Amino acid sequence: MLLVLLAACSFTQCAKSPTKTLPQGDPENGGLFIPDDFEAIVVVDSIEGKARHLTVNKFGTVFVNLRYSKNGEAIAILKDTTQNGKADIIERYGNLKKRSSGSRGGYSTAMKIYNGYLYYSSELVVYRYKLDKKGDIIPREPEIVMVDDHAHKQHQHIAKPIAFDNKGYMYVAFGGPSNACQVEGRTPGSPGIDPCPQLEDHGGIWRFDANKTGQTQKDGFKFATGIRSVVGLDWNPIDETLYAVVHGRDDLYRLFPERYTPWESALLPSEEFIRVTEGSDFGWPYCYYDQLQNKKVLAPEYGGDGKIVGRCESCDDPVIGFPGHWAPNDLMFYTGDQLPERYKNGAFIAFHGSTNRAPYPQSGYFVGFVPFKDGKATGEWEIFADGFAQMDPIVSVYRAVNRPMGISTGPDGSIYISDSNQGKVWRVMYKGDKASFEKKQLAAMEERKSATNIRTPDEEKDNLLFGKKIVSRGHELYLKYCAACHQDDGHGAGGRFPTLVDTEWVTGDKARLIKVILRGLKGNIEVKGESFSGLMPQHSFLKDEEVAGILTFIRTNLGNNASTIEVNEVSAVRNKLEQEHSHD
Repeated sequence: MLLVLLAACSFTQCAKSPTKTLPQGDPENGGLFIPDDFEAIVVVDSIEGKARHLTVNKFGTVFVNLRYSKNGEAIAILKDTTQNGKADIIERYGNLKKRSSGSRGGYSTAMKIYNGYLYYSSELVVYRYKLDKKGDIIPREPEIVMVDDHAHKQHQHIAKPIAFDNKGYMYVAFGGPSNACQVEGRTPGSPGIDPCPQLEDHGGIWRFDANKTGQTQKDGFKFATGIRSVVGLDWNPIDETLYAVVHGRDDLYRLFPERYTPWESALLPSEEFIRVTEGSDFGWPYCYYDQLQNKKVLAPEYGGDGKIVGRCESCDDPVIGFPGHWAPNDLMFYTGDQLPERYKNGAFIAFHGSTNRAPYPQSGYFVGFVPFKDGKATGEWEIFADGFAQMDPIVSVYRAVNRPMGISTGPDGSIYISDSNQGKVWRVMYKGDKASFEKKQLAAMEERKSATNIRTPDEEKDNLLFGKKIVSRGHELYLKYCAACHQDDGHGAGGRFPTLVDTEWVTGDKARLIKVILRGLKGNIEVKGESFSGLMPQHSFLKDEEVAGILTFIRTNLGNNASTIEVNEVSAVRNKLEQEHSHD
């Protein structure tokens, strides 16, 4: 009888506190700041190919969508066979190099398990693998669920995040292929096209049959519109509704310096956490949400001045408007049982971190949490995990050591977080008494909101250019037109904006460099062994002497030691381009 009682007691204790079976956390929680009574362990320190989104099957196997890989593998598979929390088996699976149906690139995104399949996406394609009874991939070519078959193939905001509802539908975001549907791209003062034709098949979320293969966009149903760029989607099983996190537009100061200050451009517009229902319209490109005013306002391309509401009055507002450029890259509703009750059915958001807040410190780089009560967001938000960047302030994005990208829940309720810089993966576990968890355990996390990557910057004191020597007019123009993307030190942002330091693109052929400034650049390029497929806007609005000044600064500073560029060299290239254009 004593043995039976002991066994029953042991079982009861395990049922109330699953920490008995959890591995020991790493010293200093693997570099993370997390709430009291939580522990974190590094599952894997790095994965070749970097990491994007991830998911965990019911056996604890972690699947990670890879950003890049020398051999073209699409997925990393992590297994912990020793139960110490560390991945002792790391495999890479799949080879998309020979597939013509979709590029890999930096926007590889989705990774979710649904109805016995592992779904993941490249920039243009949603794939799936059938899983066996052990949760492993059955070796075969992946099935193609949906293909982005638009003729353009490459454009901005091309990620393909996905979510599944409880009725057999899959939701896929098709990002807007521009900043704000301007007539002349990102040329200062260029008006927006009205109505914007891009909204016909972009700038929204489409619904598809989750169990059907070989689909294109025309097979889907346009579920919602007015959504510029989504990288994180999830279905809330409590209110049975789709939610998304949205990247707001850029370049308010660069494009409209007479209407916005650098400080306003760093903070605005909001990164939106939205509740998406059939027929929702969130206003892009005509409107953006201003979290400082708590309202949606008219975009400057459509006559806005930062205050006018106009047609935006009829647009849907977000659940929460977060500060600008934090880059929310994943969203997950927590349905596990390990964490305290306050986390149950709430939303975790991975903020990948800004690249274009110059001249202010870069912001984001943390995992946040939005509590829900009775199926609705409370309107509050918390810091769940911080310290990824390992620095304060974050002066330039390339200096951030890690950037949180994906979030997933393990079978025991642990939270898994991926990093896109090194391919690092953490597992965060709760080791305390769930019944006694209160806001006091969050006090230290609330204090972290004063760090420069979280707080609202002081317009003067936090300006990184305050007291900094401007060496030339070209340097001044570089900071105004170029630093937001390429950073003030020229090192760029991996996967998005190439470095300007010690590269042939800068120090080599002068005519090619001038042409890039005047004509812009799109399509795939390689810079110092890294691939880029974004859009470099044309800057033909600059005068010849201004182009010469910017390029001379770049070629003779930022770690470069090349010759200057003269005004007449810019004029010659401009004249040649104009002649070529007249003959088109």
